[in-house]
Amino acid sequence: MDWIRLTKSGKDLTGLKGRLFEITEEELKKHNKKDDCWICIRGLVYNVSPYMEYHPGGEDELMRAAGSDGTDLFDQVHRWVNYESMLKECLVGKMAVKLAAPQDYHEEKKVLNGMLPKSQVTDTLAKEGPVSPSYDWFQTDSIVTIIIYTKQKGMNLDSVIVDYQDVSFRAETIIKDYSYLIHMELFREIQENFSVRVANVGKVEIDLKKKEHTSWKHLGRALENHNSLTPRKDTGTEIVKPYTPVSHSLLSELMAPLLPNNKYIYFLIKIYPAGLFTPELDHLQIGDFVSVSSPEGNFKISQFQELEDLFLLAAGTGFTPMVKILNYALTNVPSLRKVKLMFFNKTEDDIIWRSQLENLAFKDKRYEVEFVLSAPTSEWSGKQGHISPALLSEFLKRSLDKSKVLICICGPTPFTEQGIRLLHDLSFSKDEIYSFTA
Repeated sequence: MDWIRLTKSGKDLTGLKGRLFEITEEELKKHNKKDDCWICIRGLVYNVSPYMEYHPGGEDELMRAAGSDGTDLFDQVHRWVNYESMLKECLVGKMAVKLAAPQDYHEEKKVLNGMLPKSQVTDTLAKEGPVSPSYDWFQTDSIVTIIIYTKQKGMNLDSVIVDYQDVSFRAETIIKDYSYLIHMELFREIQENFSVRVANVGKVEIDLKKKEHTSWKHLGRALENHNSLTPRKDTGTEIVKPYTPVSHSLLSELMAPLLPNNKYIYFLIKIYPAGLFTPELDHLQIGDFVSVSSPEGNFKISQFQELEDLFLLAAGTGFTPMVKILNYALTNVPSLRKVKLMFFNKTEDDIIWRSQLENLAFKDKRYEVEFVLSAPTSEWSGKQGHISPALLSEFLKRSLDKSKVLICICGPTPFTEQGIRLLHDLSFSKDEIYSFTA
């Protein structure tokens, strides 16, 4: 039974028979065990014990906020998730007084596997160098998650390089002018597709999908330079990043003229000033070279055949694959009745190509766009919040009862995973959903 079914089963998930209480800080602190775990998020207190086995990040992550205010921790990892809807059946009550959240959850966490011994830190580290990082790991039946605690704010995906060859796993994290390396022969084989997440406080999470759904006794055997922090050297390391080619414009009158032999390609790339890769890309001059691989992916144009309704769900730079989809569908799919884009961002300034998206809706009546902001200003009159059943059920309305539909989704991993779960809960089939993942 999945979590959604459990919440709809009528079972008392709070253990309080439907009563809501005003919770003091002292009372909250008492409920800090796995089978009695209360967490406060934005002033509301939830009993998350029933949710433990369903949490994608495992029980350990929830226990980090047990008996305390977990708002900051939640925002660092799950800001896209609509927790009010997901945990509404677990609501215990409201805080009597506002809690002061702990400043750094990472400092209090006991590291089980990877505390870096001081002897391994190179003697030449300057006093202003990074604090010694550490790592930990946990597992579910299908996923192994490696967590790297860099203790360095401002980290981003550009600072992490992950590689997997045979059973040899390598994750290099760039921390200022130093390199922290996880290098192991894994206990069991994993699938080639893995995901990486980086929280604002510098926590890096790497999800590895098991080939066999069996329990691992340990993470694996340490290889050369494993769990080491060393000064970076310019060794000419090749860095590979996946990006989605886009069109020059969404509007036909702004399209770039075709060059001889179609020898051009457009990308929409966010530059991270402290990143490892994008600053180098940003500083390239005309005449410089970048190696580009052959295209990868399994999206098929045949999915558009006889398509009547196309729905696009994008968050942040997850908008990039939607550009060519919009252009192709509106130009080359005669059966198309409706195209709708729901675009999630934090603020209005984050909305990519807003004017073009709005102009396209004015020019083609089949197309509609809705912007959803998670941190809008008081002047914002549009939709706000995170991806949720309420937003999707209103948005995903077919033009006809049995019209052929395709839903494309792309964004940060938590957004995409949550979106797919919600789409299945709304009775859309696997064949009607396509997710773009790096």
